Amino acid sequence: MRIELFDYHLPADLIAQSPPERRDESRLLSLARGVTDHPSEYRFAEVPELLREGDVLIINDAMVAPQRLHTKRTTGGAVEILLLHDVGASVGGQGPVWEAMIRGGKRLHPGEILYLDECATHLVVHGETKKGRHLVELPRNYGVEEVLNRWGQMPLPPYIQRYPGDEHTIIDRERYQTVYAREPGAIAAPTAGLHFTQSLLKKIQRVGVKIATLTLKVGTGTFQPVRVSEVAEHRMESEPYVLPDQCVAAIVAAKANQGRVIGVGTTVVRTLEHAARASDGIENAAGAGNANIFIYPGFGFHVVDAMLTNFHLPRSTPILMAAAFAGRERLLQAYKFAVRQRFRFYSYGDAMLIT
Repeated sequence: MRIELFDYHLPADLIAQSPPERRDESRLLSLARGVTDHPSEYRFAEVPELLREGDVLIINDAMVAPQRLHTKRTTGGAVEILLLHDVGASVGGQGPVWEAMIRGGKRLHPGEILYLDECATHLVVHGETKKGRHLVELPRNYGVEEVLNRWGQMPLPPYIQRYPGDEHTIIDRERYQTVYAREPGAIAAPTAGLHFTQSLLKKIQRVGVKIATLTLKVGTGTFQPVRVSEVAEHRMESEPYVLPDQCVAAIVAAKANQGRVIGVGTTVVRTLEHAARASDGIENAAGAGNANIFIYPGFGFHVVDAMLTNFHLPRSTPILMAAAFAGRERLLQAYKFAVRQRFRFYSYGDAMLIT
C-alpha cells in the first residue's frame, strides 16, 4: 500500500492556528462506519448526545511541559531545541543532560554553547546520539523546572506558527494541555482530549458513561513522519504507557454489558490495542509497557469500538490509524466533506467521532 494513497487537499487557512475561545465550542463530525451517508455535524458540547449508557470513555492523562527552547549560537544563528527526556547523567558534574531534537543547528559540534538570553545563560551541546539526536547540558545554576518555566515554550507542531513575544504562547500553556493532564513526560499533547471541559466530563458521566484513564507519554513515535513509500515498511518508535487495573476493569465490564469502548485519541487506541496483543487479551493487559504497534489499513481492532480524534496530517501515522478504523475511502470522503464545510484541522482544530 503506497503512502500517497493518504494524501488530501487542505487549504492553508483551515489549519487552526489557535484554539476556540471555549474548548467545547469546537465542531464535531460524526462518521458511522459501514454506511454511505454523509457525516453529521455537531458542536463538541453535544457529544453526550452521541454516547450511550454503559459506554466507557478512555482518556490519556499525559501532561506536556514547555520543553521547546529557542537559543542562539555565538554567530547569532537561531537554534530550536525540543527536550525529549533526561538521560540521568551529567557531564563532569555540571548541569543535567537531556536528549534533544534540534532544528536549525547545522554542524553543531561537542562543546558548542547555545544561548538562552542576552545574559549569557546557555546550554552546552555534547554530541549526537545513535538516533541522530543530541545530548544537551542544561544551565547548571537552574533547576530543570525553572529552565522550562522561564525560557520554555509548549512544543507545538511546526504548522502552528508562533513568533517571539507572540501573546498566544501564554495561551498555549493552558490550552495545549487537557484539563485532566496529570502525568508529566509527554512531548506532545493527546490533542483529541483538548475539547473537553470539566463540566462536559460531568455531563458525560451523568448519562451513564464511565470515564477511565490510562497514560501514554506521547513521544516522537506519534508525530514521526512516514518516510517510506510502502506503508508496511514504516516502524513506530516505542512510547511508554501505564494501563491501570481500574481502566481494564471498566473496559471488561462495558464489553460484558454491550457497552462501547470509546478511545479518546490515537494514543489511547494504540495503547489499548498494543496491550491487548501483548497480553493475550485486554483482560490480562493491566500494567506498564512500551507501545510500538503500527496501525494501518488491514489491522483488526480487538478492543476499541469507537474513536474520538482530530483531523490529521496527510501521510501521517494518525491518519493511517483513522483510515484503518473507518476505511480509507470512507475517511477521505469525510475529510473532503469537512474541507467543504470549513472545519478546522489539526491539533487546535475540530474533532471527529468514528463509530
